[in-house]
Amino acid sequence: MNDRIYTFDEASKFMSDAFIYRMPFNQLLGIELLQISDDFVQLSVKNRPELIGNFTQNILHGGVIASILDVAGGMVCINRILKRIEPLVHQEIADKMSKMGTIDLRVDYLRPGRGEVFIASASLLRDGNKIAVTRCELHNEKNQHIATATATYLIG
Repeated sequence: MNDRIYTFDEASKFMSDAFIYRMPFNQLLGIELLQISDDFVQLSVKNRPELIGNFTQNILHGGVIASILDVAGGMVCINRILKRIEPLVHQEIADKMSKMGTIDLRVDYLRPGRGEVFIASASLLRDGNKIAVTRCELHNEKNQHIATATATYLIG
């Protein structure tokens, strides 16, 4: 058992690293963390052939878009969960995270996923004792709005 006690910043970094560098599917996507705070996350993904859905037009696959938005929304929720744990003991963090999951993800695809780099951002709309709701957006490097999502997570 790990009894280590984290500061909030240490716990946030630990969980962000776990989401981005330890989850095999997220590694496959090539997600990079740009910014994280109490109620906002910004991630980036570089386009590459493995992520294309429509190869004739070089358009990002819709499942990739949904996945990136889901990761961003989930990471916002993690920081809210961490704010509620006192002290931030490793085992309690692990227990809380093991119970977290996506309940619903509704994506509106606004335009084809053309671009070289995609920026996903997520903000917290509401967090309760058991459920959190996030608003997520995906833009390309030209700041064209590609997709938007509302995501609901079990957090407690």
